[in-house]
Amino acid sequence: MIAVLLILVPLVAGLGLFAVKSAGGARSMALLASILVLVVSLLGLTVMHDKSHLVYDVPWLPMFNSRFHVGLDGMGQLLCLLTAIAFPLIFVATWNNTYANANRFYALMLLSQAGLMGVFLSMDALLFYFFWELALIPVYFLSSIWGGEKRIAATFKFFVYTFVGSLIMLVGLLYIYFQAGESFSIDVWYNSLHLSADKQNWLFWVMFVAFAIKMPIWPFHTWQPDAYEQAPTAVTMVLSGIMVKMGVFAMLRWLAPVLPDGVYLWGDTVSLLCLVGMVYASLIAIQQDDVKRLIAYSSIAHIGLMCLAIFASDRSGLQGVMFQMFAHGVNIIGLWIIANTIEKKYGTRKLSELGGIAKVDAGLAIMLVIVALGNIALPLTNGFVGEFMMFNGVFGSQVTRFGVLDTAVAGICIILSAVYTLNMIKKIIYGDTNARTAAGTPTTAPVLISLSVIVVVIFLTGIYPKPMLQLTSDTVDSILRYMKTSI
Repeated sequence: MIAVLLILVPLVAGLGLFAVKSAGGARSMALLASILVLVVSLLGLTVMHDKSHLVYDVPWLPMFNSRFHVGLDGMGQLLCLLTAIAFPLIFVATWNNTYANANRFYALMLLSQAGLMGVFLSMDALLFYFFWELALIPVYFLSSIWGGEKRIAATFKFFVYTFVGSLIMLVGLLYIYFQAGESFSIDVWYNSLHLSADKQNWLFWVMFVAFAIKMPIWPFHTWQPDAYEQAPTAVTMVLSGIMVKMGVFAMLRWLAPVLPDGVYLWGDTVSLLCLVGMVYASLIAIQQDDVKRLIAYSSIAHIGLMCLAIFASDRSGLQGVMFQMFAHGVNIIGLWIIANTIEKKYGTRKLSELGGIAKVDAGLAIMLVIVALGNIALPLTNGFVGEFMMFNGVFGSQVTRFGVLDTAVAGICIILSAVYTLNMIKKIIYGDTNARTAAGTPTTAPVLISLSVIVVVIFLTGIYPKPMLQLTSDTVDSILRYMKTSI
């Protein structure tokens, strides 16, 4: 029942919050519900890790031969843990943020969490699609109602991209459904589906584009910077920390093992798109004066490396991707918490209008340095483990024809990430204070608590990554077993 509770707790709490009138009560209830979800996730990793507690399979839509089949394998557990950790941190870090109709805001946040959990748990393709939409729809309303001044344009662009992507994915899923003997079961798709290389040749792009929009991969990325900038910061944390992992996860769960010939045939083309996007996003990030947009473009570069490692079809690379999904989620949420704190305290997101924060808020300055350096993969941090394994996988790939060249270009992006990250640190915390920053005060306890938890996770998983690597080991072997059939 662990798998069901991970969906049911935020779903019921989210629906219940619509009836809560007090803003403080809604905020407290949302935090308590998210903590309960975290407890359930930890139970699934520890005392209730037996398969009988992690899988639930009953009829759902029998007329379509679809079942409510949810389960936790290693990759699912890792991403559910990320989702379970992220929401309490987000609620605590934004504790002092005020929202009109706060009950609706927190209700939609929890409904989004329920959708995210469902995506990572689904073992039925139609159920996966249902939860994919459930995760996205609340974000649309959250951004369009509580976003910034240009929220309508940014949210409309986000809606168009995601709607088109979802529609394309549905077409692909339905085609595979009929080819699989009218079954949405992941077991049938993995073991009994026999699609010719010609069919996989075009079907690959139907599925890939849908997932690439969500990640996003260049050139399907243009919705992301605007959406991140205009969405409420709490929503941006969900988008960048967790929701983009839906696309990475879907490629590992529903693309690579199901369409291995397509992955093999188009691997070099996709790798080129990833590299172009990484270089492009890194160069754009260097030019940014807005902290939010800088973080947004840095995220595009990091996701590009994950996608590159997937198509290398190497064990080290795939395990690095799974580890990095968790590490990047933690790190990027930390950066967004810091960006939100700076904007609330100093009334600006522009690097050119900041400076000298270390003199007035040493705690925030220390946290910024640690989280930012973790994000650029400094050794002993979580980012280093994932990126090292991904680079090792790309370099040693026996599938792509340009593994060494891909590694070299991706390595340049690591240097570029150090450039824009260190420049951000310098402009925010060093130098003399100005009229804005001189009146700064120490960061509040809720924010420091959230950032402290993130810092602990950064060092703990960076110094001792073995438990997470063991958790995903069997899942990696399973995915590779299906991908290798085309090699």
